[in-house]
Amino acid sequence: MNLILLSGGSGKRLWPLSNDVRSKQFIKIFKTGEDTYESMLQRVYRQIRTVDKEAVITIATSKSQVSSIHNQIGEEVGISVEPARRDTFPAIALAAAYLHDVQNVPEDEAVVVCPIDPFVEEDYFRALSDLQKLSENDTAALTLMGIEPTYPSEKYGYILPQEEIIGTSEILQAPVQKVLSFKEKPDVETAKEYIAKNALWNGGVFAFRLRYVLQKAKEYLGSADYYTLFDNYENLPKISFDYAVVEKESDIAVMRFCGEWRDLGTWNTLTESMEESVIGNGILNETCENVHVLNELDMPILCMGLKNIIVSASPEGVLVSDKEQSSYIKPYVDAFTNPVMFAEKSWGSFKVIDVQEKSMTILVTLNPGHQMNYHAHNNRNEVWTVIEGKGRTIVDGMEQQVEEGDVITMERGCKHTIIAETTLKLIEVQLGENISVHDKQKFRLDEIG
Repeated sequence: MNLILLSGGSGKRLWPLSNDVRSKQFIKIFKTGEDTYESMLQRVYRQIRTVDKEAVITIATSKSQVSSIHNQIGEEVGISVEPARRDTFPAIALAAAYLHDVQNVPEDEAVVVCPIDPFVEEDYFRALSDLQKLSENDTAALTLMGIEPTYPSEKYGYILPQEEIIGTSEILQAPVQKVLSFKEKPDVETAKEYIAKNALWNGGVFAFRLRYVLQKAKEYLGSADYYTLFDNYENLPKISFDYAVVEKESDIAVMRFCGEWRDLGTWNTLTESMEESVIGNGILNETCENVHVLNELDMPILCMGLKNIIVSASPEGVLVSDKEQSSYIKPYVDAFTNPVMFAEKSWGSFKVIDVQEKSMTILVTLNPGHQMNYHAHNNRNEVWTVIEGKGRTIVDGMEQQVEEGDVITMERGCKHTIIAETTLKLIEVQLGENISVHDKQKFRLDEIG
């Protein structure tokens, strides 16, 4: 398979575990062992590799998510970086151009596009393989996968297929029909009417030959060249793939998918897919009913006599909410102005543990064999105290072995990095008048030493 996975999201609906750089697909809540968990991203990536070891995977994402992607699934995926947020049509057009111009994928290659964060089983990815084969057979200019509805939802758009079945998919033997029309998110009664007409949920999954989207990019964005699109990305129109392409296309087929498919976009739906009631340090007494706790802090949470509640705690904050009300969290989180307090990087992770007017204290964890960028700051001094592990620091070209108990001081303006030989943890204290994530100048690796 040749897959484009769309990795977006602002990280607001699952606050406080999500933030501007840690969207829902990176939260580790799915149990894989006694004390180990995986994220939606890791789960989907593992499932794809189980179904098709040779699948070519490209992730369309923002620059802020690249480090988290590399941290969780490694470097063996293509990444099409969106320089700005411009909705799904520019993102898919840029990714298609990336495949053609950077990855050298031929124009007649069939490509499948899907979100990165559905809760599904392996039959979903076998269905994606079916979808690609339908596109390779030119079943239609655009081939969609419609999700068999399980209830009259107001959250999803609907696909109304024509009555005639024009074929079946190869692996799952799913019926394929031409599309009659698309319907916006309805009220419950209208949704019931759609379902009575065999309508399907539009899960944002579709396939096409690469040339199809490249041609659409030329028509609507003025170019199908990757570098041109990338350089002018901030000026491209904000428009969804559905509005720009799907609703204007007359030659569309839909393949019905009847397997498990859930959109875990809110705390309420997310907790329905958890295997256990508590992740992290938490206790529920015997009078609690339908309560879930997700705690990333180093302190216990005790719940007593609660019903239908979600409690979530992280360095970003604490949420205590009725499960139904948790769906309305976004406008409140929009009003928060705190800096990002936790993030995964390609080299490890950091967690802010104290913020003062002229200082910030951070717990930094580096994975073995990884290092920070060689960089400098103009407006702050830094002090590193190694609390676990071994590694090497390079400060203005001078290399030094470091281990637990060592303290390294960097004046503003000096270039520095740290390389982990084992898992390495340090306390970083930033001191200055204007502490900011933007106060960072990177240097080439060949300037080290």
